[in-house]
Amino acid sequence: MQLSILSRIVVVVLVGAFAAGCANTIRGVGRDTANAVDATKRAGSDISRAAE
Repeated sequence: MQLSILSRIVVVVLVGAFAAGCANTIRGVGRDTANAVDATKRAGSDISRAAE
């Protein structure tokens, strides 16, 4: 079964949109992880200052 040119273009556009969506998700997970690490460091600093 041979795809028409229009079908090929649609497939390429859909794959591109899917890849862009994945990139945004991965970037968001990275930001969330960085925020969690920062919050943990701040909590540790707060505890160490309170213990002094």
